[in-house]
Amino acid sequence: MTEIVGNHDLLLVTLDTLRHDVAQELAAAGRIPNLARHLPGGTWERRHAPGSFTYASHQAMFAGFLPTPAAPGPHPRLFAARFAGSESTATGTFVYDTPDLVSGLAAVGYRTVCVGGVGFFNKQGPLGSVLPGMFQESHWEPEFGVASPTSFEAQVACVEKVVADLPADQPLFLFVNVAALHQPNWFHLPGATKEAGDTRESHAAALEYVDRHMGRLLAAASARRPCLAIVCSDHGTAYGEDGYTGHRIGHDVVWTVPYAHFFVDEAR
Repeated sequence: MTEIVGNHDLLLVTLDTLRHDVAQELAAAGRIPNLARHLPGGTWERRHAPGSFTYASHQAMFAGFLPTPAAPGPHPRLFAARFAGSESTATGTFVYDTPDLVSGLAAVGYRTVCVGGVGFFNKQGPLGSVLPGMFQESHWEPEFGVASPTSFEAQVACVEKVVADLPADQPLFLFVNVAALHQPNWFHLPGATKEAGDTRESHAAALEYVDRHMGRLLAAASARRPCLAIVCSDHGTAYGEDGYTGHRIGHDVVWTVPYAHFFVDEAR
């Protein structure tokens, strides 16, 4: 990262609430071709989330603690605040002298932009303003939120405008929180009804919906210079496993998440 920061634009996408098992199944079945073609080996890496719900997980990620590989460590991190005794700060780690990654990148010249999705990014109250308030520029509209069947399309359109309005020599750190996987997601599954509610199948259908528009996002993010993209989930969610529903619980389907990072250079 010490060679990448300053020379690449950076994109962090959190597919909010996406389960690892569902993501892996869809990649193996060829149901998410736009994402799968960028995944190393065509598969997601299995990692452990840094939190069991959106707010906690993003606070950790913005501090440099991305999801941790699901194997014994320590595992070198891409980003880290300068911290005495850190066992996961390695030679290639981008180290910053600010409290969080967002301000650390701003300090070396990046324009930091947030395109929010779920309620913790809606700026409609003090709590929903904490995470977007870390960025120099933040965007949220009801069309980006969990209740919108076209949320990701609306977010991508916003990203395209952000990139188009940015000076060519201005490096960009772009963060997108994708709300489409989060409940309610029943409307992404053909034939589903509100009364039947969300299911593992509608969760999968929501990922297919996101994949249909992922190419536009990656093209926009790499339109001006090569881009390092980090695409992951912040936590999973339960659909009845062991009697559990939802997240903010200590179940394996919540703590186990898909992760990938890769370079995108589609504009060149």
